[in-house]
Amino acid sequence: MISTNCVISVVLNSFTTVTNQTPSISQVRCARRTSSRAKASIGRVTCQTPRSNGTHRCPRAVATEAPLEEPEAEELPRWDLERHFGFKDPYDQAIDDEMVKIQKDCQDFQSSFDGKLSTSLLPAVLAYEALDTTLTATLSYIMLANDTQLANTDLTKRKGELMQQYSQMNANHLTFFSLQLADLSQEDLEAQYVASPSLRTYAPFIDDVRRAREYNLSEEVERALSVRGAFTGSSPVTQFYQQELSMLSFQWKGEEVGLEVLLSLLGGSKDAEERSAIQKVVNDGLKGFERTTALSLNMVAGSWFVENQERSFKNLRSSRNLSNNVPDEVVDSLLEAVKSTGVEQCKKYYSLKKSVLKATQGLKEFTWADRNAPLSIGNASDKYTWAEAVEVVRAGYSQFSPTMAGLFLQMVDEKRIDVPAARGKAGGAYCSSAFGCGPFQLLNFTGTQRDVSTLAHESGHGCHNMLSYPQGILQFHPPLTLAETASIFGEMIVFRDLLGKTTTPEDRLVMLMGKIDDIVNSVVRQCSFDYFEEQVHVQRAGGQLAPEDFCKAWTKSCVDYYGEEGEVFDSFADTSHLWTYVPHFHNVPFYVYSYAFADLVVGSLYGVYQSKGGEGFEEKLLDLLRAGGTKDFVDALAPFGLDPSQPTFWKDALMAHLGGMLQEAEELAAELGYLT
Repeated sequence: MISTNCVISVVLNSFTTVTNQTPSISQVRCARRTSSRAKASIGRVTCQTPRSNGTHRCPRAVATEAPLEEPEAEELPRWDLERHFGFKDPYDQAIDDEMVKIQKDCQDFQSSFDGKLSTSLLPAVLAYEALDTTLTATLSYIMLANDTQLANTDLTKRKGELMQQYSQMNANHLTFFSLQLADLSQEDLEAQYVASPSLRTYAPFIDDVRRAREYNLSEEVERALSVRGAFTGSSPVTQFYQQELSMLSFQWKGEEVGLEVLLSLLGGSKDAEERSAIQKVVNDGLKGFERTTALSLNMVAGSWFVENQERSFKNLRSSRNLSNNVPDEVVDSLLEAVKSTGVEQCKKYYSLKKSVLKATQGLKEFTWADRNAPLSIGNASDKYTWAEAVEVVRAGYSQFSPTMAGLFLQMVDEKRIDVPAARGKAGGAYCSSAFGCGPFQLLNFTGTQRDVSTLAHESGHGCHNMLSYPQGILQFHPPLTLAETASIFGEMIVFRDLLGKTTTPEDRLVMLMGKIDDIVNSVVRQCSFDYFEEQVHVQRAGGQLAPEDFCKAWTKSCVDYYGEEGEVFDSFADTSHLWTYVPHFHNVPFYVYSYAFADLVVGSLYGVYQSKGGEGFEEKLLDLLRAGGTKDFVDALAPFGLDPSQPTFWKDALMAHLGGMLQEAEELAAELGYLT
């Protein structure tokens, strides 16, 4: 079974952070499943795209004098899962009773509909939808609870046991559904549309499943693959990798700190020597993690290779592109535009940043540690309390959409956000749809400006979920090419609101260059990650890779997208092992280009919003969000006059989105005397 709508893993951390799904009945939508199998395999623990490690936005505003201690959990709000799911705790007997009932329902489903879809499709879809909803709620609760207690081995074991139960149910009683639906003749399908007009409501879901027909294997093979998923293959290894990643610790100034804390310090330090020292501590510490990471990536890339071979996918990304519902040609066009125009703009920007840092911080050498450095100018605060962060996001959202502002406050008031950074908690940030009970946001809030942007981003996902829930669990989630629309647009709205409130050119330059950091990390850096994956997967087809092979591929991706040492960056020192903490490579191979796709689409959308003065735009955007997965990216963007399938779209989007901000930043820097 090919997953044509898979989203992303519930964990995933964040170096420069961005936003996350388990094997699925339509999917425990978890990219913890590295195979693309399982469109109609139930249980959607949908988490929007994880804020990826070292990829997207950098937490840039942590003051260097800030304490190293991680915030006390009780100081900041925690989500109240029990209130929303109705379970006492993760060990509640009611969970086991629910799973027993689901097992019986799955058996009844198979007995009622196996071999009968040609005449009973509507009742089968309705029954499947009900199963999906129930199973999703149960598994979502366990996975969310576990993500705040990753060091709790009993809970991790409990989650694993439940996931194994799910895997068995799915394999033994549900595998037939997507395969037989995909194989259903068009004549039989059309006849049922005529006999049962309400079946057309599910046409997007049905079409989604049927697109995978040519890649499906036999029912016996698919069942065998599915039943083994929770026990063998890459999944157990990637889960182990994820758990080990969450527990990494580093020595800094005599204290033991987690990776999230160090990266936050790195992104917020205004001292070049301190940044360099932190970079070295991070990279040296990750060297001890290289063998675990190499094992996991070898498993993932090997599984991906076998899947592609067995299912006859055309190229490395075709499986992911199918799940994203975007043609190979469109993705190739995006990657080509970023490799040319994007890299050109990237180098231009970092040359500007190099000059500004030399003028304002006395920087002698521009190294990788300085890539996301905050500027030492301006008077705007770079620290926020939780209450202040909530108000900033509320105010920004209200400027554009009172509807989204109201949904945001609902998430806050209903305790749907787990706020603090805490040891043993999944890193980074995500928003889980948890259909029927959600949404829920997991943050690692330390009070930085980046954290405020992350709140705006994840809240956009939450708003998107809430608006699209009426489409039902089978169709509420958009294709990944549109899944970041509300989140990135939410960030942009909040950014523009704050930018408009700056009172000096220095403060405006700080805001602009911080946003350009975000865009470059989201677009160029993500595509450099994609290129790293390409190298790894191509080499893996010829045999296992050693840790040093991954290091070489990582260095090449840096050079190809940022230039040789001396061209812009004077040194790539202490970067050799940064590939070890990007969980996307393990959980969702070739997913990272989706960030670039989304950021450029949203940049173009914002251009439409600005050019038309916002007239009628809010309702159009809300309609796009309400559509969920019922429209592909071409149909969804047509009302705005945008068509990403056109070859020139990506180059134009890069110049409009990134080029315009870069030009203003260059003009401000020149005005302030920072350019020589």
